[in-house]
Amino acid sequence: MHNSPELFETQITSLPFIHRGKVRDIYAVDDDKLLIVQTDRLSAFDVILPTAVPGKGKLLTALSAFWFDKLAHIIPNHLTGIPPESVVSIAEREQVQDRAFVIKRLKPLPVEAIVRGYVAGSGWNDYQKTGNICGIALPAGLQQAEKLPNGAIFTPSTKAQAGAHDENIPLSAVTQQLGEALTGQVQDKAVRLYTEAADYAAERGIIIADTKFEFGLDDQGQLYLIDEVLTPDSSRFWPANQYQIGQSPPSYDKQFVRDWLETQDWNKKAPAPALPPEILERTIEKYQEALKLLAA
Repeated sequence: MHNSPELFETQITSLPFIHRGKVRDIYAVDDDKLLIVQTDRLSAFDVILPTAVPGKGKLLTALSAFWFDKLAHIIPNHLTGIPPESVVSIAEREQVQDRAFVIKRLKPLPVEAIVRGYVAGSGWNDYQKTGNICGIALPAGLQQAEKLPNGAIFTPSTKAQAGAHDENIPLSAVTQQLGEALTGQVQDKAVRLYTEAADYAAERGIIIADTKFEFGLDDQGQLYLIDEVLTPDSSRFWPANQYQIGQSPPSYDKQFVRDWLETQDWNKKAPAPALPPEILERTIEKYQEALKLLAA
């Protein structure tokens, strides 16, 4: 998998192009289906880096496929099971092999469903200043990376346009947008998905500190799990054997790249600096290790 050539950007002409995100390229298959291709692009601080991570898209696809299947009893997802190779031209099959899904075309909800099980990242910064995380009051005296004593919390954020930053929003703002019933459903499903996945990962030596889910609706108002699920791109994964309360644990996710970028003379706007080979190599190793531990 590691030896596969990198794919920074797809060039698919047999289908109408719709959108290029930070990592995914999206094409229309027909009125009710889309093709989503996970490229090897990497973003940090909401900026796409000039260096692709060879094989990363395939790792993300394999891990998402694993979780979609494992958590399907909690909520239906957007996968159709149609082979991606069957919807593009023969010449384009290599671009989608092992790195794409044909999905149902759903209406994405305008919020990101973030679930936190530990005091980490922006949550830790927030807690130090206010004693809360995203407006949710927490017990005093919690330390960095400590597990939340009363279970995981739902801390939604806005979905920012490319180049802008997502912003945490209170639950009341989600209720205003989605209504009480749908907000309750999203919160319940997100916490259940996280809790079940975190329990499973813990048995495999990985702590899932927090994660981001995305949901969409079909024409009947049925809620689906969409996008990617519980990957190192959308979650904070910590190796359990190196976890210590009171310090930020090493991780399987992009934190490794972020830490390196923090040492560079860079204003966190495009263009970003290119990653050196050793950072790239260790990033690939982390992604591979996470996939092996969770989905083997």
